[in-house]
Amino acid sequence: MAIISMNNLPILKPDSSEYPVWFAGEIEPIFYNDLIFGLSDSLEQSISILQSLHDEQLQFRYQPTKWTIKEIWQHIIDVERILAYRAVRYARNDKTILSGFDENRYAAESMANNREWDEMLIEYEAVRRSTIYLFKSFDGDMLLKKGTTGRSEMTVRAVGYLILGHDIHHLNTIKERYLNDKSNP
Repeated sequence: MAIISMNNLPILKPDSSEYPVWFAGEIEPIFYNDLIFGLSDSLEQSISILQSLHDEQLQFRYQPTKWTIKEIWQHIIDVERILAYRAVRYARNDKTILSGFDENRYAAESMANNREWDEMLIEYEAVRRSTIYLFKSFDGDMLLKKGTTGRSEMTVRAVGYLILGHDIHHLNTIKERYLNDKSNP
């Protein structure tokens, strides 16, 4: 089922002026030029890869201080929720400067390694579908509204692409460093 934006137009990739330079590494490599399609397609690709993993792979750390795949994927879920919340605040023209969060503390507190993998994937899918419908509800003006978290000012549209790029970045890391798939960029 194709999901398109509120005005039936694709949500195009943001210009570099819409986000801080430190997010460029996750936004610029995105090859999708339609956010809704990208979020939907990356959901399908991620689930396809992640469903096939077994417990030994899910608990593996390629270095003692690195996260397991379960911890990485809980991080993906947490960050998507946080970024979607920011997008709502920005889209509603909330000028409050939001606070950041400590991703390492979140990972340590998540207890991800004790969770059932199937339930985590169901949760991920639910969060992603919610994000898709959230961004689908925004019109063109809302997508260009800006908000601030810490010292990061960005548009709602850029937040959507950051969600997408963050997912792609971590899935590529899993393929390369955890599954030893060297064919991925």
